[in-house]
Amino acid sequence: MQPMTMPTSLPFTGDDVADRLLVDEPLALLIGFALDQQITVQKAFSGPLDIKRRLGHLDAARIAAMDPADLDRVFRERPAIHRFPGSMAGKIQALCAAIARDYDNEPARVWTEAVDGPDLEARLLRLPGMGDMKAKSFIAVLGKRFGVRPPGYDTVEPTWPTLGDVDSPEALASYQAGKRAHKAALRAEANETN
Repeated sequence: MQPMTMPTSLPFTGDDVADRLLVDEPLALLIGFALDQQITVQKAFSGPLDIKRRLGHLDAARIAAMDPADLDRVFRERPAIHRFPGSMAGKIQALCAAIARDYDNEPARVWTEAVDGPDLEARLLRLPGMGDMKAKSFIAVLGKRFGVRPPGYDTVEPTWPTLGDVDSPEALASYQAGKRAHKAALRAEANETN
């Protein structure tokens, strides 16, 4: 089997600089996943670049140490980082505090030091802003795009389409269309039962 070629970017935003940052800075990828809630994938994963431009860095310890009111202002600056800037500023600050405290300010240690698939999943789930579905999608991105597959990876790898399957702008559009269709089907099913 050929070794996996590391990506130079992830096609999640449509912006080359933002897409490269997701690969170049592990914290950017974690922040993008944390922001990926009730906004488009493109907006969520552009957030790390916007934060970096506004702060001048993406350093977890420095973000964690900020006055929460200052970080809130950074998130609210137009265009806002997220449609819920205040709550997301708090979530990102909590995420950064966990990275600084638990991983010596080295975000990639979340996955590089995982002993196996279940440990990787547990590490992700302990991070603020990372629920089960996000953790599964993050695991898929790590395995399919970065070749991070610790022993037992197959026991935690998702069996449904995730961002890990997105390798082009076209694949992103297809993924988003499938997600919208799935949500519409769930809404229709809920309406039928009412």
